[in-house]
Amino acid sequence: MIAHFDLDAFYASVAQRDDASLRGKPLAVSGSSRRAVVLTASYEARPFGVRSAMPLYRARELCSELIVVPPDFPRYREASRACFEIFEAGARAVEGLSLDEAFVEIATDDIDAATAYAQTVRDRIRQEVGLSASAGVSRQKMVAKIACDEAKPDGLKTIAPGTEADYLAPMPAGKLWGVGPKTQARLVSERIERIGQIAALSDTDLFRLFGRWGRELRELARGNDTRPVVSDRETRSVSSETTFEYDVRNLTELRQVLRELAVDVAERLATHHLRGTTIGIKIKRDDFTIVGRQTTVAQPTSEASVIEAAANRCLERVDLSAHAVRLLGVRVASLTEELTEQISMFEHKESPWA
Repeated sequence: MIAHFDLDAFYASVAQRDDASLRGKPLAVSGSSRRAVVLTASYEARPFGVRSAMPLYRARELCSELIVVPPDFPRYREASRACFEIFEAGARAVEGLSLDEAFVEIATDDIDAATAYAQTVRDRIRQEVGLSASAGVSRQKMVAKIACDEAKPDGLKTIAPGTEADYLAPMPAGKLWGVGPKTQARLVSERIERIGQIAALSDTDLFRLFGRWGRELRELARGNDTRPVVSDRETRSVSSETTFEYDVRNLTELRQVLRELAVDVAERLATHHLRGTTIGIKIKRDDFTIVGRQTTVAQPTSEASVIEAAANRCLERVDLSAHAVRLLGVRVASLTEELTEQISMFEHKESPWA
């Protein structure tokens, strides 16, 4: 069995946990620059239309009572580490997707035991970390993720083995992994709006609509997802990433988030007296494919401005015309403790970070 866990409104929830005066109030986590964007909005702010990656000035227009707090990545990492330690108790494998999201392969094949595990994890996170987490449980990753989304906020949903296809069938086609906005629009023109309709497509129609990956998509629509949970492997690098509440297409908004991530990475490098020469970005698109780009600076750096500039150059080399962005990350690798003068000349490399 597989569980998908997602910490509810993570950045905002950490702020509300640590400051009782913020609880129950519309809150946004954002930088303070003129072009700052919202990193996370509390659930109290969302009814006003406030969402992640929205320009802060627009969020203030929508909600005059909005409270804005700066991001605190050290606290987020501390809370994330505590949650992942809880995930690992009773797990065969943990696949982290971001600081606040993970797939867990549970050490049982029994659905009741798996559901009990997920509830225990949620209870421990609330009691030990002071946060709420939503969870979905299934034999399959995609179904567990969808169930978790349906359970939010602060809920648990289990999909019994053998019922996956029936569960998916009435859902909008856009919930299926691999069906982005453009594909969904094409399906609507074919009068295909539900996952169950994709599950029933013939081989001929599959190839016409989706090409070679049509059969794989149909298997997902039928509730047949065989992808395993893959445990994370440590690399000698420092990275920071965030998953957006809503997929983002606007390049300016992505650049603003890159700035926040670059500052976080720079602070962590400085704390450990490290510098790096390889700077990269990681993008997870709305079809869940991952794209990476990296570049090399001439001398090791821990400067936020250098990391941000390099990350932006990497971003320029990613084609964002077809897909929105679900997750954005920044990484610095090839680390050294050597202290050298900072310069910002780039040597481009096309090898992806993924």
